[in-house]
This record gives sequence, C-alpha cells and structure tokens, in this order.
Amino acid sequence: MDAKNLIGSNEGLGQLLREGEKRVQLLLDCGLECVQLCSFDATEMTKENADRVKELLKGKLEISSFWAGWSGPQAWDFIDGVHTLGLVPETYRNMRIAELKKGADFAEMLGVEDVVTHVGYVPEQPTDPLYRGLKCAVKEVAQYCKDKGLHFCFETGQETPTTLMRLFNDVGLDNIGVNLDPANLIMYGKANPVDAIDIFGDKIRSIHVKDGDYPKGDYYKLGEERVVGEGTVNYPVFLPKLLKKGFKRFLFIEREIKGEQQIIDMKKTVKYVRDLMKDVL
Repeated sequence: MDAKNLIGSNEGLGQLLREGEKRVQLLLDCGLECVQLCSFDATEMTKENADRVKELLKGKLEISSFWAGWSGPQAWDFIDGVHTLGLVPETYRNMRIAELKKGADFAEMLGVEDVVTHVGYVPEQPTDPLYRGLKCAVKEVAQYCKDKGLHFCFETGQETPTTLMRLFNDVGLDNIGVNLDPANLIMYGKANPVDAIDIFGDKIRSIHVKDGDYPKGDYYKLGEERVVGEGTVNYPVFLPKLLKKGFKRFLFIEREIKGEQQIIDMKKTVKYVRDLMKDVL
C-alpha cells in the first residue's frame, strides 16, 4: 500500500477513542489525510478497539501505521533515559518485546503495514555488552512482524544514523525501516537531518514532521521542540531533498502539546509543508 505523500498526524489511540467524532473533525479541519496511531498501553490493543477506530475513521482518514511498545518508566533525558527507554535496558526488555508483538497483532487488526517504536539509546560501540542482547531482541520482534507481512520501524533520535544502520545490517532482515524524525536528531544532538536522508536511503518509510533545537544550557536535557519552520530543522532543504529522492509515503505532524494551540500549530504546519511540496512536485 503506497501512499502519495499523505500528510497526517501522530494520534493517541486512547484520546481518539475518548473524543471520537470530535477529534476526527478537528483533524479533518486541519486538512489531514491520515493518522499514525500511538499507544503506550497494551490493554488498549483489542479487536474491539481496532474495529471501533476503523469504523470511526472509515472514508475520512487513512490509518497508516501503529506506534507501540512503551509501558513502564520513561525518562526523556540524557541521564535516566539510557536506563528506561525502549529495548535497550535489560530490566524492561522482555516486557517490551511482548508489547511490541501485541502491537504487531493490533497493527494486523487495523490493516496497516508498519509497527513503529523508539528502540532506545542503541549503544554506539558494537562491543558494548548491551548491544548483543538488543540485537537479538530487535531480530525477534522484526521476525514476528515479518511473519505477519509487517515492517518494524525505528523512530530516530536516540542514536546516530550510522549506529542505526549498523544495527539493521547486523539483524539482517529486510522488513526493518525508519520513521525519520528530523527534530529528534537535532534535539538529541545526534545528526543533521539533511545528511541523514542519504544514510537511511530507501529505509525511510515515514516522517515525523516536527521541529526543534539542539540542546543548550543544560546539556543533560533534550533541546526544545518548536513549531515546524521555527526550529533548526532546515525544512526548505530537507523536504525537497526527500521528495526528489522519490519518497512517496507518509508525513505525520507531531506537535507535542495539547489543546487549542496544538490544532493551531498543526494547521500552520499543513500549510507550510504543502507550500514546500508545491515547489517540488
């Protein structure tokens, strides 16, 4: 199922189920065409909820991927994040493997092709004792997805692009892809997103349209998220380069705030992205 550069948003499954038609209408009013559903709660991943969401969005918004695998502690920083995020920490690894498999089951119920997650702070050194166990965990989840005809996609940010590609090569499966979040590469201080396009190549299956700045001042914390076009991501170069290389899939707006301002910023971002696309397509 190939899209033609559909613009959507990253949407919480629980919020969508609670707010129903009201939330759907807000997204349509923003000019969106698809959603990436996200759940941090494996108990939400039921056949009943899959059917409810499909009925709610039918004929209105395409469900394009499912983001999952994140119960337990989460610290979005450079201190405790290493010990709490994704499949890297051994303490939470088996739990999250099980949740990602459940996420794959739910993605299959939804009829989507991609399961997405942050894998965590992938060790930069392949000799790190955590690396071997992580590699085995990724392979287990990716193989489970492959058996269902699904791709297992890594949201970027907590590792350099080179490190991520090394892990892909070491796992050795052809159904592993990238959910490229250019803002995360900057907010975590890991890479220039424009250069990352060349490194990831055809592994890129979706984009998080988000902006942000490099860490500054307190270097134990991530850089600040910004409205798209107002941060450090060079979208006038990044997006045309991506499209000229033949990208024809999903661009999910991820504005990590709530309420009315989120909707205002999303509308602004849709216009900003479409204006950039017009100059290329």
